[in-house]
Amino acid sequence: MAEKSKTPQLDELENGPWPSFVKEIKRAADKNEMSEDLLGLLERSYEDKIGHWKHGGIVGVKGYGGGVIGRYTDLPEEFPNLREFHTMRVSAPSGWFYTSDKLRDICDIWEKHGSGLTNMHGSTGDVVLLGMKTEELQPTFDELSEHDMDLGGSGSDLRSPSCCVGPGRCEHACYDTLDMCYDVTNEYQDELHRPMWPYKSKIKMSGCANDCVAAAARADISVIGTWRDSITIDQDEVKKYAEGGMNIREEVVAKCPPQCLSYDEATGELTVNGEECTRCMHCVNLMGKAVHQGKEKGATILVGAKSTIVKSAFMSWVLVPFMKMDAPYEEFKDLCNRIWDWWDENGKTRERLGETIYRVGMGEFLRGVGLPAVPQMVYRPRANPYVFWPKDEIEQASPSE
Repeated sequence: MAEKSKTPQLDELENGPWPSFVKEIKRAADKNEMSEDLLGLLERSYEDKIGHWKHGGIVGVKGYGGGVIGRYTDLPEEFPNLREFHTMRVSAPSGWFYTSDKLRDICDIWEKHGSGLTNMHGSTGDVVLLGMKTEELQPTFDELSEHDMDLGGSGSDLRSPSCCVGPGRCEHACYDTLDMCYDVTNEYQDELHRPMWPYKSKIKMSGCANDCVAAAARADISVIGTWRDSITIDQDEVKKYAEGGMNIREEVVAKCPPQCLSYDEATGELTVNGEECTRCMHCVNLMGKAVHQGKEKGATILVGAKSTIVKSAFMSWVLVPFMKMDAPYEEFKDLCNRIWDWWDENGKTRERLGETIYRVGMGEFLRGVGLPAVPQMVYRPRANPYVFWPKDEIEQASPSE
């Protein structure tokens, strides 16, 4: 083993009450030269105030175009064990439910073939295996396959679908996120492993508007659980909350975003204007025993969220206010296929779905995927008095000569 790197700046990050990634890298460095060099390179980056990683060529395994990310350092002579430091994504189970044996299998395979460093989990939802040489890619994949594991997505393809814990541990789930994530992952294996689009595309599934996987802020296609009818209120339980000291008027009613709740302190009754309710989960979260979701459950489909790349960060647009989410999810899959076909025809290189919609306009997108405009798509009322109609609609409306 090479002489240990001196890392005074990294050492500072081990101070304080919180767990430190530096401590974990040092533990791996005791057994692995790649991790030891990684400490030195990271210290060097802090000193120089620049990153010392560069983009390399495409690397992968047989038959797959995605799942492996090429990584190289621009200081290979100084840190020879980081000359190649590729990252492999391993597809995670729905809701990240693992057995202890399966986690041990992953760790044993990784210590044998790579740096021993993992990221549980990356923002895409996968297990991320950090750092291996090119010649170890295929053997690692082969061993993972023998243990019934597959690679996730990377590159210009469908990234690994991910979901919240859903009905596995949460009473708020409006559909079975775990089953849907598993079903969609199996359905789109070609799209996951063979890059074919202008850029990456993500599907994330949250069982309710609490959105525990932050789908509305990160996914090109977001599936957020909701209900179509009105919330139900148990007035006896409402009274118990009031008797227990909750200020229902200030904590619940006044903070209701659409101001659709009313509370009569004389009778102790809470009522709702169901037509104004946006199903935001505020009252359900605060008064879970008294306020319950509606019974006609499904999901809202949103599109276009992303982080900053070509344009700034985007939040999602509502596309379909309500869709039933029952296996085998054919209506949802049909919508995804139409969205991807349109995006593939209209998107530019490295342009996410939301950026394409922003560039060509929501109206053009809706016509392309065959969906009607709905009020939920409107962010604010029209301020411009001029309305421009598509040319074909003008021609259809003109009297024949």
